Amino acid sequence: MNLDVLYEDDYILCVSKPNNVVVHHAHHSRNVVDEDSLLQLIQQQFKQKMYPVHRLDRKTSGIILLAKETEFVAKFQELFTKNEIQKTYYGIVRGHAPETKIIDSPVKGRDANVHKNAETHLFTVKNVIVDIPVKPYDTSRYSLVKLLPKTGRLHQLRIHMNKISHPLIGDPKYGDKNHNTMFIDNFNCENLFLHAHSLGFTHPYSNKKLSIESDFPKDWYVIFEKFNWSL
Repeated sequence: MNLDVLYEDDYILCVSKPNNVVVHHAHHSRNVVDEDSLLQLIQQQFKQKMYPVHRLDRKTSGIILLAKETEFVAKFQELFTKNEIQKTYYGIVRGHAPETKIIDSPVKGRDANVHKNAETHLFTVKNVIVDIPVKPYDTSRYSLVKLLPKTGRLHQLRIHMNKISHPLIGDPKYGDKNHNTMFIDNFNCENLFLHAHSLGFTHPYSNKKLSIESDFPKDWYVIFEKFNWSL
């Protein structure tokens, strides 16, 4: 599998991570033999070890930023910790989401006993009523939403969308099984519809302003065509 390169310079590489690829294997992971991690794919493609500056869920697709040397990691991570990087995600959710909403609700961290503040800004881009029944209704409703996370908690966007009763389509943990099944049965789409679309930031070494985008996976275009959506 060859990864799409979105941006590269002497300090960083930005690639588009496919759905269902883990960034790196946890120690003693059962999947190490069965599948390559993103870091392994990068090593194979570029013959060079690289270092992730941030993370994406296994099931989330889209842009990820990696440093070429360990000493470059801290400066780029600062952009995230100081909220000096604009992260834009898109999602397809159940129901007609509000036009705009700030979701400010704590999310459990990696330590399940600790809740951390989390904030997401939502903007609804498109919505649709589909003439396909999903229990208990005779039709089904969906929205295309733009999500701007202001914090970076584990599963934040997935949890926040579930929290406001507009779960992401294809989410096996926080989603709606009936609607997930509808997408599989009618559109042959079973991936999570959450895509890290762009990063905007000022490069800490060159001071260049960058806006880097990752194109949507193929199944998004299937849905765009079915729902008559365009961005």
